[in-house]
Amino acid sequence: MSKAYIIEVHNRTAGIVTAHERGFSFFSSERAFDSLDGQHFASARDAERAARALLTVRGGRVRRAAF
Repeated sequence: MSKAYIIEVHNRTAGIVTAHERGFSFFSSERAFDSLDGQHFASARDAERAARALLTVRGGRVRRAAF
């Protein structure tokens, strides 16, 4: 049985992660998170942190972080 989790950031669905033997793979569901698509993470929480790091909250608006 596979495990999949939805990753949400500021009420936006960033994508899903699916569990495998070495951790979790991220699949983007929104363009703002495409840079994470296909990346592997040790935990679902690590994937969520990476998605959150892409966005920042300034003045009540969510904006893509500049990297």
